[in-house]
Amino acid sequence: MTLLLKLAGSCYKREVSPRVVDPAARRQAVAEAVFRVVVRDGVEQASLRNVALEAGLAIGSIRHYFDSHDDMIIFAVEALIRSIEQRVFAHVRSLEDRTDLRRPAERVLSEVLPLDDRRRDEAVLWLAFATAARTRPSLLPHAEQLYDGLRALCRRVLTVMVESGTVAADLDIALETERLASLLDGLTVDGVLHPDRMTPDLTVSLLRKHLDSLR
Repeated sequence: MTLLLKLAGSCYKREVSPRVVDPAARRQAVAEAVFRVVVRDGVEQASLRNVALEAGLAIGSIRHYFDSHDDMIIFAVEALIRSIEQRVFAHVRSLEDRTDLRRPAERVLSEVLPLDDRRRDEAVLWLAFATAARTRPSLLPHAEQLYDGLRALCRRVLTVMVESGTVAADLDIALETERLASLLDGLTVDGVLHPDRMTPDLTVSLLRKHLDSLR
């Protein structure tokens, strides 16, 4: 009997031994839970409790990795920005060594438009966080980063198009950057709010028409 008790005790200890958790992976998992809640229910519903439920974690586990609710939301916004930037600017390399850049430029700029489920979710998140920044000062720097990032992308695309001779050499890049960014903003908003009317095909056609008009 003593031997059985010892064996049982040994097994019990092995069963309850703590698992090694990768903090970076856990924080990313929480960010993805924030994304799902915000896409489905809006920023106002991304409470610690709701995010914990979405992630399948206890609230205490969320608090272990984030100092506050704001800290969690900010981390999620930063993760969104990193994801978009890494994907979009990787496509910028496709603009190199081309003679006619209108179609490559179209493909690069299409990465920020809601043309499929993934990009639509990103657009929903972008709009949700940018709108929330109006009343949440902690989010304002990140909303500005998204705003500036889109214009940096447009400026880069237009600059390469000018340098390649694809568009007029005297193109006003500063003005056209704002015009292109405003077009992308409008297409994104309409694609999110009126997806049945601003369809992916229409969205791409409007972008293509604009790029062709720069010749």
